[in-house]
Parts: sequence; C-alpha cells; structure tokens
Amino acid sequence: MKFLGIIPARYASTRFPGKPLADIAGKPMIQRVYERVAGLADEVCVATDDDRIFQTVCNFGGKAVMTSPDHRSGTDRCYEALTKTKGIFDVVINIQGDEPFIKPSQIELLKDCFEDGKTQIATLVKPFPDDVHFDVLFSPNTPKVILNKNREAIYFSRSVIPYIRGEHHTEWLKLFTFYKHIGIYAYKSDVLGEITTLPQSPLELAESLEQLRWIENGYSIKAGITDEETTGIDTPEDLEKAVGQINGLTG
Repeated sequence: MKFLGIIPARYASTRFPGKPLADIAGKPMIQRVYERVAGLADEVCVATDDDRIFQTVCNFGGKAVMTSPDHRSGTDRCYEALTKTKGIFDVVINIQGDEPFIKPSQIELLKDCFEDGKTQIATLVKPFPDDVHFDVLFSPNTPKVILNKNREAIYFSRSVIPYIRGEHHTEWLKLFTFYKHIGIYAYKSDVLGEITTLPQSPLELAESLEQLRWIENGYSIKAGITDEETTGIDTPEDLEKAVGQINGLTG
C-alpha cells in the first residue's frame, strides 16, 4: 500500500497571516513540519496557494504543488494536490501544516488503520485524562467523538458526548472514557475524490465540523487511539511557546 503525505499550507489566515513561513528557531514552520514527516510516507509534498510558500519549500529541498486559492478546506486542497502528483497512491494523509511537533508515531498509527481493508477514512482520538479539569472537556473548541466497537466514529461534537445521566458533570471524567478528536486524517484515494464532491450537510453546518458531512453521507471513519498530544500553532502567542519548546529541545 502506497501512502502520499500532503501538507496543506495557506498564506492567508485571519489570526496569523503568513503562518507557514513563521520562523521557529531558524527554520520556517512549514519546513519543521515537512522534516518531521518526511520518510513516513512514500512521498510527501506541500499543497499551497501561495508562491512564497512554494518557493520556500523548494529552497529547502522539499516538494510542493500549487493549488487553487478557492478551496473550502484542507481536504479539498489535498485532492487537487493528489491529482497533480505523479504516481499512484492508495492512501492520502492530510498533515496539518501548523503542527511542527507532530509525532511520527501518530502518522504510523494512522497508517495502521488501513491494515483493515474496509477502512475508508482514518483519524486519531485521544482519551481525556480523568484528572483534567471538567472545563477542558466542556470547551467547544475541543471536538469530542464517540466510537463503536469497531473503533469507527459514531459522531463528533463540540458538545460533551455522551451525557452521563444521574451524575454530576464534575464526576463524568471518572466514570467514562471521553475522547478528544485529534484533527489529522487519512483517506483512501478514491474516497477522497468522492467526499470532495459532497455538498455541506446540516450537521456539518450546525457544528462547523466537516467530518460530519462524511458520516451523514454514509462514509465510515476509523479511529486510531493515541496517548500523545499534538500542539497546533494558531496565534503569534502559540509561536512564542513553540520557539521556547524548540530551544528547550536543542539547548
């Protein structure tokens, strides 16, 4: 089975314009991400809509593909990049371009989901620790997911799912294993082509979670369970923390 890793990277960002080119201890963020995942797939490339990002990737020796600036999501950008990439790949891994500390083991766990030939789409989930403050569980910025016995997603929500009836919410984490969604995906190549043609669905619009569109249309999402956290960079303040983390690792 051949895997193509694609890193969608846009220059425009409401909270952090130019984020992929932000310097992290002497290297642009997009290079940090690329180097973390290079070698974990049969091929890795950056899919961008900006010539500055394209040239930066080429300059450090990476592969890049120019894509349309009009895509609604990284999923759509990944499909265009797939169609422009030479070679035949069974699975496309959508790697977040703002996670310079992504763990190689998480990519491997995602790939392992496709050992089951029926897997169409795969993602990762992480159990909430039972000692975390319940406010973390209740945050709408942290999507939750529930799984069936085959480790397939039943539903994703910004609300807490499931509801523990008859127990005070401050005790819920001690009574049930809640899963946080880690927003990295992999898709069978043909499935990726299919889901990019789907119109937005009612649940997706309600929760602002594109994976609900796939579930509503009958696609299954296999979940790999990880105990490792990911660290995304959404703001300049997050960048300062990332620089400190890099300096701590290299100091």
